Amino acid sequence: MNRRDFIVGTGAAMAATQLRAADNALSDDVWVQKLLARHAEELLAAYPENATALGIDHGARAILKSRLTDRSAAGQEAIGRRVKERLEELRSIDTSALGEAARIDVDVMRTAHELAAEGFRFPYGDVAVLNTSWSWRNAPYVVAQNTGAFLEIPSLLDELHTIRERSDADAYLARLEAYAAQLDGETERLQAAAARGVIAPDFILEKTLAQLRIARGGEIEHWSVVASLARRAPHLSGHYVAQARQIARDKIAPALDRQIAALEAQRERATSDAGVWKLPDGDAYYAWALAAATTTRLSPDEIHDLGLEQLKALHSQMDAILRRLGMTVGTVGERMTALGRQRVYQFPNDDEGRAGVMALLHERVEDIRKRLPRAFTTLVRGNLEIKRMPPEVEPGAPGAYGGPGTVDGKVPGKFWINLGDMSIWTTYNLPTLVYHEAIPGHVWQGEYTFQLPLARSLLAFNAYSEGWALYAEQLADELGVYDDAPVERLGYLQSIAFRACRLVVDTGLHAKRWTRDEAIRWFAATNGSSVAEVTSEVDRYCVWPGQACGYKVGHSEINRLRAHAQQVLGERFDLRRFNDAIVKCGGVPMLTLARIVEAFIATEQARSATS
Repeated sequence: MNRRDFIVGTGAAMAATQLRAADNALSDDVWVQKLLARHAEELLAAYPENATALGIDHGARAILKSRLTDRSAAGQEAIGRRVKERLEELRSIDTSALGEAARIDVDVMRTAHELAAEGFRFPYGDVAVLNTSWSWRNAPYVVAQNTGAFLEIPSLLDELHTIRERSDADAYLARLEAYAAQLDGETERLQAAAARGVIAPDFILEKTLAQLRIARGGEIEHWSVVASLARRAPHLSGHYVAQARQIARDKIAPALDRQIAALEAQRERATSDAGVWKLPDGDAYYAWALAAATTTRLSPDEIHDLGLEQLKALHSQMDAILRRLGMTVGTVGERMTALGRQRVYQFPNDDEGRAGVMALLHERVEDIRKRLPRAFTTLVRGNLEIKRMPPEVEPGAPGAYGGPGTVDGKVPGKFWINLGDMSIWTTYNLPTLVYHEAIPGHVWQGEYTFQLPLARSLLAFNAYSEGWALYAEQLADELGVYDDAPVERLGYLQSIAFRACRLVVDTGLHAKRWTRDEAIRWFAATNGSSVAEVTSEVDRYCVWPGQACGYKVGHSEINRLRAHAQQVLGERFDLRRFNDAIVKCGGVPMLTLARIVEAFIATEQARSATS
């Protein structure tokens, strides 16, 4: 800690002490919730998009609807400074006097700020730990094929920015201006990073430039940021659309041009080195990225070995099913590749095929809804919409992603499916995707967080949320969705093995200096996935180091805690009540989740003693 950090930290801690003295009449728990509520409002001010995502950008927070995060260097530095100050306030709290719920709230907030503060120490990249809308995508490169305002803001404006009256349209126009400023802020940081030798790999820049040119191309009135306003605000006077068109033409288009030019210049200097080991303090950066993604301090070697160990166990299960299907020759990966090539499991690469995918997804959602009372005692709505990703997003996007809607339920949760390349989908690998992205995965889990204090709803931890989503896939299997469909159970096991492969590939790229081609070949051969699918995956790991490791680390820890609870409780163990305890706690670090399970065990023991 340097002198300035010491002064800032000491000042923040003193301020917190003074605030506590001023509120001396409040109980410790009430005072802590008041402090965390203030921190929540600061997070919303720093990341206004989250107020819109949660549907709370009205009333006293209406001003947030016209703002976007400041993505300039100065804006990010200001956010980083306030993170340090809040962290010192959080560290000054004596949690021994708090109730269990308040202790967990402080622990969660403190851990998130510790991870963010550590990330802000690096003079490059995007620290997204505290930005719930994009909290998973900590990235060394400010703009890439799946990171940046050019991808994120048009989607936000179209999907989440509601337009009911003139003030909403005014806010939309203000955000268009802010979007142009964000693009320039990112370009400024791209150039500063390049001066430090931080440049994305050439294959990433080629993909990113292709997507940026799609975003920049076409007639401006057909751009989504203009067309969305025209489509959704016909009841307002036409000058709003004209203003949107003018902002897009005069400010957004030139900003896109400047960003394209900056990346084109970097492309001339780029290499094919895929891992962050090549960056200044690259090993330290990767250690932080892994810690942020897994909320553990597991080393790259430990995570690499864990992936290989779990793959061995999963492939043993898959081998048994393949043999029963008469497929006995070759490795598990080779046999899964052969299975995927059978036309009976494929979809046509046309509109009919895409319609078939959507029908299958809707069918599985309805089926799993009927089974969930056997897995939970407390049920949420599961407010859900299944949508295809915009074509301009698909080339650099993952196969699918999902998340909850707004707190008030007016905007449903989304399950986005990438239908740009139909070769990655089969009838047996899609069902488990439903349970991961939608119900009882991300959409389902996210709705429980809305019942927590706002500060907790604004925080998400990659290992918990992705670990839960894999556990949701497991629950679907345990609820019998594959009892009469062994091929679909293979798809589920391949999905889990896919995440074990990620542990190996991510650490291979960033710690063991694998090339992109090595990673693609190993991944495709080992898991039997298509080259097209794993190429997109590997490119994702190159720009989101560590993120892909959170899935299996989190899933393994949830299962370890479940086995521990079963062992301690024996016949008193109730799976539905255990699942309730895990999902109702909201996003937490893995160590905090262990504390929550210990509290669950104690509660169940006391409950049994009095019954």
